[in-house]
Amino acid sequence: MNTAPLLIFGAGAIGTAMAQAAFARPDAPPVHVVTRGMAPEGCTPHQIDPGDEAALATLAQTLPEISGLLITTGTLHTAGYAPEKSLKALDPAAMAEIYRINTILPATILKHFLPRLPRKAPAFAAALSARVGSISDNALGGWVSYRASKAALNQVIRTFSVELARTHPKARLLGLHPGTVATPLSAPYRANAPRVFTAAESAAHLWRVVETTTPEDSGKLFAWDGQEIAP
Repeated sequence: MNTAPLLIFGAGAIGTAMAQAAFARPDAPPVHVVTRGMAPEGCTPHQIDPGDEAALATLAQTLPEISGLLITTGTLHTAGYAPEKSLKALDPAAMAEIYRINTILPATILKHFLPRLPRKAPAFAAALSARVGSISDNALGGWVSYRASKAALNQVIRTFSVELARTHPKARLLGLHPGTVATPLSAPYRANAPRVFTAAESAAHLWRVVETTTPEDSGKLFAWDGQEIAP
C-alpha cells in the first residue's frame, strides 16, 4: 500500500463522497481531508481555513509527499450573491468574492501542494471546475462571475500543468466537471438539468476520469463522462 497520503480539500457533498470512495479501496493510501468542519470517518482531518496561506504552508511542510491532490472547494452562490441573469446585476464586490473562492483559493493550494507530488512516480492533482467555464461553449450568457471564475481556474490549471511537466513528468493536473449533483450548491438551479447525480455517483464518475487519464492529458478539463471540454 502506498503510505503517502491522498490529500482532499473540502468536505462538502462531493469532497466527502470522493474521500469515502477512496478510503473504501483495499489498496488505498491514507486519506487526509482539509476542512473547517468534520472530516469523513476514517480520514485524517486537518481543520484549517484553506484561505489561510500561512496555514497551508505549514501543512505542506508537515506532509513532505502526497500521492494525489484533489480540490473540491468552490461556490456557485453565497448569502450575498446569486448568478447574474443580466449585466445590470453585476456587483463588483460579489464578483471579487467569487473569484477569491473559485480561482485564487485553488491556485494558492496548488502553489503549495503541487511540489509535494512525487517527482519520479505517477501522481495526479485535480480541481473541480465547470463546463460553464468554457468560453467556446457559452451560448446562453448570464452567470458572468461564476463563468469567469471557472474560466480563470481552467487557465490556472493549464498554466500550472506546463510547469508541473518540467519537474514532475509522470504527474497530471486536471480540471473536473462533475455534472449536476444533488448538493445544496446546485439546489436552486437543477430543476431543468437533463440529469442529476447523487454525490456518490459523481464521485465514482470523477475517480474513473482521474484513473484513466495520463500525463498527456495534463492541463485539460474533463467532464464526468471522460469527455474533454474545449476551452
